[in-house]
Amino acid sequence: MGYSWQTALAAVFVEGIIFIVLSLTNVREAIFNCIPQSLKYGVTCGIGLFITFIGLQNSKLVVDSSTLVSIFPFKKAIEDGSIYSQGMGAILAFIGIILTVVLLVKKVPGAILIGILGTWILGIIFEIVGIYIPNAELGMYSVLPDFSNGISVPSIAPTLMKMDFSGLLSLNFVTIMLSFLFVDLFDTLGTLIGVASKADMLDKDGKLPRIRGALLADAIGTTAGAMLGTSTVTTFVESSSGVMLGGRTGLTSVTSAVLFGLSLFLSPIFLAIPSFATAPALVIVGLMMLSSITRINFDDMAEAAPAFVALIAMPFMYSISEGIALGVISYVVINASIGKAKKVHPLMYVLAIAFVLKYIFV
Repeated sequence: MGYSWQTALAAVFVEGIIFIVLSLTNVREAIFNCIPQSLKYGVTCGIGLFITFIGLQNSKLVVDSSTLVSIFPFKKAIEDGSIYSQGMGAILAFIGIILTVVLLVKKVPGAILIGILGTWILGIIFEIVGIYIPNAELGMYSVLPDFSNGISVPSIAPTLMKMDFSGLLSLNFVTIMLSFLFVDLFDTLGTLIGVASKADMLDKDGKLPRIRGALLADAIGTTAGAMLGTSTVTTFVESSSGVMLGGRTGLTSVTSAVLFGLSLFLSPIFLAIPSFATAPALVIVGLMMLSSITRINFDDMAEAAPAFVALIAMPFMYSISEGIALGVISYVVINASIGKAKKVHPLMYVLAIAFVLKYIFV
Protein backbone atom coordinates (compact mmCIF):
# COMPACT_ATOMS: atom_id res chain seq x y z
CA MET A 1 0.00 0.00 0.00
CA GLY A 2 3.05 2.25 -0.16
CA TYR A 3 3.45 2.78 3.58
CA SER A 4 6.78 2.62 5.38
CA TRP A 5 7.76 -0.07 7.85
CA GLN A 6 7.63 2.59 10.55
CA THR A 7 3.91 3.04 9.84
CA ALA A 8 3.43 -0.73 9.91
CA LEU A 9 5.06 -0.88 13.34
CA ALA A 10 2.70 1.85 14.53
CA ALA A 11 -0.24 -0.25 13.32
CA VAL A 12 1.10 -3.27 15.21
CA PHE A 13 1.55 -1.14 18.34
CA VAL A 14 -2.05 0.11 18.20
CA GLU A 15 -3.23 -3.45 17.57
CA GLY A 16 -1.30 -4.58 20.65
CA ILE A 17 -2.93 -1.92 22.83
CA ILE A 18 -6.36 -3.06 21.61
CA PHE A 19 -5.33 -6.64 22.40
CA ILE A 20 -4.40 -5.73 25.95
CA VAL A 21 -7.84 -4.12 26.46
CA LEU A 22 -9.62 -7.12 24.91
CA SER A 23 -7.61 -9.52 27.12
CA LEU A 24 -8.41 -7.58 30.31
CA THR A 25 -12.12 -7.41 29.46
CA ASN A 26 -12.51 -11.14 28.75
CA VAL A 27 -13.47 -10.58 25.10
CA ARG A 28 -10.70 -12.84 23.73
CA GLU A 29 -11.43 -15.44 26.43
CA ALA A 30 -15.12 -15.41 25.48
CA ILE A 31 -14.23 -15.96 21.81
CA PHE A 32 -12.02 -18.91 22.76
CA ASN A 33 -14.73 -20.48 24.91
CA CYS A 34 -17.56 -20.07 22.40
CA ILE A 35 -15.85 -22.22 19.77
CA PRO A 36 -17.35 -25.75 19.92
CA GLN A 37 -15.18 -28.68 20.92
CA SER A 38 -15.37 -30.44 17.54
CA LEU A 39 -14.14 -27.29 15.80
CA LYS A 40 -11.27 -27.02 18.28
CA TYR A 41 -10.17 -30.53 17.38
CA GLY A 42 -10.39 -29.62 13.70
CA VAL A 43 -8.23 -26.55 14.35
CA THR A 44 -5.66 -28.69 16.17
CA CYS A 45 -5.43 -31.11 13.23
CA GLY A 46 -5.35 -28.25 10.74
CA ILE A 47 -2.42 -26.65 12.53
CA GLY A 48 -0.65 -30.02 12.43
CA LEU A 49 -1.07 -30.26 8.65
CA PHE A 50 -0.14 -26.57 8.27
CA ILE A 51 3.20 -26.83 10.06
CA THR A 52 3.90 -30.11 8.25
CA PHE A 53 3.38 -28.32 4.95
CA ILE A 54 5.67 -25.49 6.09
CA GLY A 55 8.36 -28.03 6.99
CA LEU A 56 8.08 -29.78 3.63
CA GLN A 57 8.27 -26.45 1.80
CA ASN A 58 11.24 -25.17 3.80
CA SER A 59 13.15 -28.36 3.08
CA LYS A 60 12.28 -28.22 -0.66
CA LEU A 61 10.67 -31.65 -0.49
CA VAL A 62 7.56 -29.85 -1.72
CA VAL A 63 8.00 -27.24 -4.46
CA ASP A 64 5.90 -25.10 -6.80
CA SER A 65 4.73 -26.79 -9.99
CA SER A 66 2.08 -26.71 -12.70
CA THR A 67 -0.16 -28.58 -10.25
CA LEU A 68 0.51 -25.86 -7.61
CA VAL A 69 2.71 -28.21 -5.55
CA SER A 70 4.65 -31.43 -6.16
CA ILE A 71 7.65 -33.37 -4.90
CA PHE A 72 11.09 -32.00 -5.68
CA PRO A 73 12.01 -32.85 -9.33
CA PHE A 74 15.08 -34.97 -8.67
CA LYS A 75 15.58 -36.04 -12.31
CA LYS A 76 15.57 -32.44 -13.55
CA ALA A 77 17.83 -31.42 -10.65
CA ILE A 78 20.40 -34.06 -11.67
CA GLU A 79 20.38 -32.65 -15.21
CA ASP A 80 20.79 -28.98 -14.24
CA GLY A 81 23.09 -29.56 -11.26
CA SER A 82 20.75 -28.26 -8.53
CA ILE A 83 20.69 -31.75 -7.01
CA TYR A 84 23.78 -30.70 -5.03
CA SER A 85 21.94 -27.79 -3.37
CA GLN A 86 18.13 -27.89 -3.18
CA GLY A 87 17.98 -31.58 -4.05
CA MET A 88 20.45 -32.55 -1.37
CA GLY A 89 18.55 -30.40 1.14
CA ALA A 90 15.37 -32.33 0.33
CA ILE A 91 17.18 -35.66 0.70
CA LEU A 92 18.70 -34.65 4.04
CA ALA A 93 15.29 -33.51 5.30
CA PHE A 94 13.78 -36.90 4.43
CA ILE A 95 16.66 -38.66 6.17
CA GLY A 96 16.06 -36.41 9.19
CA ILE A 97 12.37 -37.35 9.30
CA ILE A 98 13.19 -41.07 9.26
CA LEU A 99 15.89 -40.60 11.91
CA THR A 100 13.54 -38.68 14.21
CA VAL A 101 10.78 -41.27 13.86
CA VAL A 102 13.21 -44.09 14.70
CA LEU A 103 14.38 -42.19 17.80
CA LEU A 104 10.77 -41.61 18.88
CA VAL A 105 9.91 -45.28 18.44
CA LYS A 106 12.97 -46.16 20.53
CA LYS A 107 11.71 -43.62 23.13
CA VAL A 108 15.01 -41.73 23.11
CA PRO A 109 14.75 -38.55 25.27
CA GLY A 110 15.03 -35.39 23.18
CA ALA A 111 14.39 -37.29 19.96
CA ILE A 112 13.21 -34.22 18.02
CA LEU A 113 16.22 -32.11 19.07
CA ILE A 114 18.60 -34.98 18.28
CA GLY A 115 16.93 -35.29 14.88
CA ILE A 116 17.58 -31.61 14.14
CA LEU A 117 21.23 -31.77 15.27
CA GLY A 118 21.79 -35.09 13.52
CA THR A 119 20.47 -33.76 10.21
CA TRP A 120 22.56 -30.59 10.58
CA ILE A 121 25.75 -32.56 11.31
CA LEU A 122 25.06 -34.78 8.29
CA GLY A 123 24.64 -31.60 6.23
CA ILE A 124 28.02 -30.32 7.49
CA ILE A 125 29.67 -33.59 6.44
CA PHE A 126 28.00 -33.41 3.03
CA GLU A 127 29.21 -29.83 2.54
CA ILE A 128 32.78 -30.66 3.58
CA VAL A 129 33.02 -33.58 1.12
CA GLY A 130 31.31 -31.60 -1.65
CA ILE A 131 28.02 -33.50 -1.89
CA TYR A 132 26.07 -30.46 -0.68
CA ILE A 133 27.02 -27.19 -2.41
CA PRO A 134 25.56 -23.93 -1.02
CA ASN A 135 23.78 -21.74 -3.56
CA ALA A 136 22.40 -18.44 -2.24
CA GLU A 137 20.40 -17.83 -5.45
CA LEU A 138 18.45 -21.03 -4.78
CA GLY A 139 18.05 -20.21 -1.10
CA MET A 140 20.51 -22.86 0.03
CA TYR A 141 23.21 -21.49 2.31
CA SER A 142 26.30 -22.84 4.00
CA VAL A 143 25.63 -24.98 7.06
CA LEU A 144 29.04 -24.16 8.55
CA PRO A 145 29.01 -21.52 11.32
CA ASP A 146 30.63 -18.22 10.26
CA PHE A 147 32.52 -16.50 13.08
CA SER A 148 34.36 -14.08 10.75
CA ASN A 149 32.56 -11.12 12.34
CA GLY A 150 33.27 -12.33 15.84
CA ILE A 151 30.72 -12.75 18.62
CA SER A 152 28.58 -9.72 19.37
CA VAL A 153 24.99 -8.64 19.94
CA PRO A 154 23.74 -6.29 17.20
CA SER A 155 22.36 -2.89 18.23
CA ILE A 156 18.58 -2.46 18.21
CA ALA A 157 18.95 1.32 17.76
CA PRO A 158 17.95 1.27 14.04
CA THR A 159 14.47 -0.06 14.91
CA LEU A 160 13.94 0.95 18.55
CA MET A 161 10.87 3.21 18.97
CA LYS A 162 10.74 4.05 15.26
CA MET A 163 6.95 3.92 15.00
CA ASP A 164 5.32 6.53 12.75
CA PHE A 165 1.87 7.63 13.94
CA SER A 166 1.45 10.46 11.40
CA GLY A 167 -1.35 8.63 9.55
CA LEU A 168 -3.08 7.35 12.67
CA LEU A 169 -6.49 8.85 11.88
CA SER A 170 -6.56 7.90 8.18
CA LEU A 171 -8.86 5.18 6.84
CA ASN A 172 -5.94 3.30 5.28
CA PHE A 173 -4.14 3.15 8.63
CA VAL A 174 -7.26 1.72 10.26
CA THR A 175 -7.50 -0.88 7.46
CA ILE A 176 -3.87 -1.91 7.99
CA MET A 177 -4.36 -2.10 11.75
CA LEU A 178 -7.55 -4.18 11.40
CA SER A 179 -5.76 -6.59 9.04
CA PHE A 180 -3.02 -7.13 11.61
CA LEU A 181 -5.62 -7.38 14.37
CA PHE A 182 -7.70 -10.02 12.60
CA VAL A 183 -4.81 -12.27 11.63
CA ASP A 184 -3.04 -11.94 15.00
CA LEU A 185 -6.21 -12.49 17.03
CA PHE A 186 -7.28 -15.70 15.35
CA ASP A 187 -3.80 -17.05 14.71
CA THR A 188 -3.21 -16.74 18.46
CA LEU A 189 -6.54 -18.33 19.38
CA GLY A 190 -5.93 -21.12 16.90
CA THR A 191 -2.48 -21.78 18.29
CA LEU A 192 -3.77 -21.75 21.88
CA ILE A 193 -6.52 -24.19 20.90
CA GLY A 194 -4.11 -26.51 19.14
CA VAL A 195 -1.34 -26.51 21.71
CA ALA A 196 -3.65 -26.62 24.76
CA SER A 197 -5.70 -29.41 23.21
CA LYS A 198 -2.61 -31.49 22.50
CA ALA A 199 -1.33 -30.83 26.02
CA ASP A 200 -4.67 -32.03 27.46
CA MET A 201 -5.11 -28.69 29.23
CA LEU A 202 -8.71 -28.09 28.12
CA ASP A 203 -11.38 -28.94 30.68
CA LYS A 204 -14.50 -31.03 30.01
CA ASP A 205 -16.25 -28.00 28.49
CA GLY A 206 -13.37 -27.27 26.13
CA LYS A 207 -12.25 -24.20 28.09
CA LEU A 208 -8.64 -23.37 28.96
CA PRO A 209 -8.26 -22.56 32.68
CA ARG A 210 -6.31 -19.37 33.40
CA ILE A 211 -6.32 -18.42 29.74
CA ARG A 212 -6.22 -14.70 30.60
CA GLY A 213 -2.54 -14.88 31.53
CA ALA A 214 -1.63 -16.44 28.19
CA LEU A 215 -3.69 -13.91 26.23
CA LEU A 216 -2.29 -10.96 28.20
CA ALA A 217 1.29 -12.16 27.71
CA ASP A 218 0.61 -12.42 23.99
CA ALA A 219 -0.89 -8.90 23.85
CA ILE A 220 1.98 -7.33 25.80
CA GLY A 221 4.44 -9.16 23.55
CA THR A 222 2.78 -7.67 20.47
CA THR A 223 3.02 -4.14 21.89
CA ALA A 224 6.58 -4.49 23.14
CA GLY A 225 7.65 -6.07 19.86
CA ALA A 226 6.41 -3.07 17.89
CA MET A 227 8.35 -0.75 20.21
CA LEU A 228 11.52 -2.80 19.67
CA GLY A 229 10.96 -2.93 15.91
CA THR A 230 9.53 -6.32 15.02
CA SER A 231 6.20 -7.57 13.73
CA THR A 232 4.44 -9.40 15.25
CA VAL A 233 5.33 -11.06 18.56
CA THR A 234 2.64 -13.68 19.04
CA THR A 235 1.98 -17.19 20.32
CA PHE A 236 3.93 -19.53 18.04
CA VAL A 237 2.55 -22.88 16.91
CA GLU A 238 6.07 -24.33 17.13
CA SER A 239 5.48 -24.29 20.90
CA SER A 240 3.76 -27.62 20.33
CA SER A 241 7.18 -29.23 19.86
CA GLY A 242 7.95 -28.48 23.51
CA VAL A 243 4.56 -29.82 24.57
CA MET A 244 5.24 -33.07 22.71
CA LEU A 245 8.36 -33.56 24.81
CA GLY A 246 6.55 -32.98 28.08
CA GLY A 247 6.60 -29.20 28.58
CA ARG A 248 3.53 -28.23 30.60
CA THR A 249 4.36 -25.23 32.79
CA GLY A 250 5.69 -21.68 32.51
CA LEU A 251 9.13 -23.01 33.40
CA THR A 252 9.35 -24.39 29.85
CA SER A 253 8.79 -20.92 28.41
CA VAL A 254 11.18 -19.24 30.84
CA THR A 255 13.88 -21.75 29.93
CA SER A 256 13.26 -21.08 26.23
CA ALA A 257 13.53 -17.32 26.86
CA VAL A 258 16.85 -17.68 28.70
CA LEU A 259 18.26 -19.86 25.92
CA PHE A 260 17.08 -17.36 23.30
CA GLY A 261 18.95 -14.65 25.20
CA LEU A 262 22.12 -16.74 25.23
CA SER A 263 21.70 -17.52 21.54
CA LEU A 264 22.27 -13.83 20.74
CA PHE A 265 25.92 -14.34 21.63
CA LEU A 266 26.14 -17.55 19.56
CA SER A 267 24.08 -16.41 16.59
CA PRO A 268 26.59 -17.72 13.97
CA ILE A 269 25.88 -21.26 15.21
CA PHE A 270 22.11 -20.97 15.19
CA LEU A 271 22.00 -19.09 11.89
CA ALA A 272 23.96 -21.95 10.33
CA ILE A 273 21.29 -24.55 11.19
CA PRO A 274 19.48 -24.95 7.84
CA SER A 275 15.75 -25.20 7.23
CA PHE A 276 16.13 -28.77 6.00
CA ALA A 277 17.41 -29.69 9.49
CA THR A 278 14.46 -28.12 11.33
CA ALA A 279 11.89 -29.41 8.82
CA PRO A 280 11.77 -32.93 10.35
CA ALA A 281 10.72 -31.43 13.71
CA LEU A 282 7.79 -29.59 12.09
CA VAL A 283 6.71 -32.70 10.20
CA ILE A 284 6.84 -34.92 13.29
CA VAL A 285 4.99 -32.40 15.48
CA GLY A 286 2.39 -32.12 12.72
CA LEU A 287 1.97 -35.88 12.80
CA MET A 288 1.45 -35.86 16.55
CA MET A 289 -1.12 -33.04 16.41
CA LEU A 290 -3.10 -34.90 13.76
CA SER A 291 -4.01 -37.53 16.36
CA SER A 292 -6.76 -35.20 17.61
CA ILE A 293 -8.81 -36.16 14.56
CA THR A 294 -9.89 -39.31 16.41
CA ARG A 295 -11.82 -37.12 18.87
CA ILE A 296 -14.08 -35.67 16.17
CA ASN A 297 -17.51 -37.32 16.02
CA PHE A 298 -17.83 -38.25 12.34
CA ASP A 299 -21.26 -39.75 12.96
CA ASP A 300 -22.58 -36.21 13.37
CA MET A 301 -21.88 -34.38 10.10
CA ALA A 302 -23.05 -31.06 11.55
CA GLU A 303 -20.04 -31.28 13.87
CA ALA A 304 -17.60 -33.12 11.61
CA ALA A 305 -18.01 -31.05 8.43
CA PRO A 306 -17.07 -27.65 9.94
CA ALA A 307 -14.12 -29.29 11.70
CA PHE A 308 -13.01 -30.72 8.36
CA VAL A 309 -13.38 -27.32 6.68
CA ALA A 310 -11.11 -25.75 9.32
CA LEU A 311 -8.71 -28.68 9.03
CA ILE A 312 -8.18 -28.47 5.26
CA ALA A 313 -8.35 -24.65 4.99
CA MET A 314 -5.26 -24.05 7.13
CA PRO A 315 -2.69 -25.88 4.99
CA PHE A 316 -4.39 -25.22 1.64
CA MET A 317 -4.91 -21.49 2.29
CA TYR A 318 -1.69 -21.16 4.28
CA SER A 319 -3.34 -19.46 7.23
CA ILE A 320 -4.56 -20.48 10.68
CA SER A 321 -6.95 -17.53 10.82
CA GLU A 322 -8.60 -18.46 7.50
CA GLY A 323 -9.19 -21.97 8.79
CA ILE A 324 -10.91 -20.64 11.91
CA ALA A 325 -12.96 -18.15 9.86
CA LEU A 326 -14.28 -20.72 7.40
CA GLY A 327 -14.82 -23.27 10.17
CA VAL A 328 -16.92 -20.82 12.19
CA ILE A 329 -18.95 -19.69 9.17
CA SER A 330 -19.67 -23.26 8.06
CA TYR A 331 -20.57 -24.35 11.61
CA VAL A 332 -23.10 -21.53 12.02
CA VAL A 333 -24.65 -21.91 8.56
CA ILE A 334 -24.93 -25.71 8.72
CA ASN A 335 -26.45 -25.88 12.19
CA ALA A 336 -28.82 -22.97 11.56
CA SER A 337 -29.96 -24.63 8.32
CA ILE A 338 -30.86 -27.94 9.98
CA GLY A 339 -32.87 -26.43 12.81
CA LYS A 340 -30.15 -26.51 15.48
CA ALA A 341 -29.67 -22.76 15.71
CA LYS A 342 -30.22 -22.74 19.48
CA LYS A 343 -27.25 -25.00 20.19
CA VAL A 344 -24.89 -22.49 18.58
CA HIS A 345 -23.37 -19.98 21.01
CA PRO A 346 -24.63 -16.42 20.30
CA LEU A 347 -21.07 -15.17 19.98
CA MET A 348 -20.52 -17.65 17.15
CA TYR A 349 -23.13 -15.77 15.11
CA VAL A 350 -21.32 -12.51 15.80
CA LEU A 351 -18.02 -14.06 14.70
CA ALA A 352 -19.56 -15.54 11.54
CA ILE A 353 -20.96 -12.15 10.52
CA ALA A 354 -17.64 -10.46 11.31
CA PHE A 355 -15.77 -12.98 9.17
CA VAL A 356 -18.13 -12.48 6.23
CA LEU A 357 -17.74 -8.70 6.50
CA LYS A 358 -13.99 -9.11 6.69
CA TYR A 359 -13.94 -10.97 3.37
CA ILE A 360 -16.07 -8.26 1.80
CA PHE A 361 -14.39 -5.11 3.11
CA VAL A 362 -10.90 -5.87 4.49
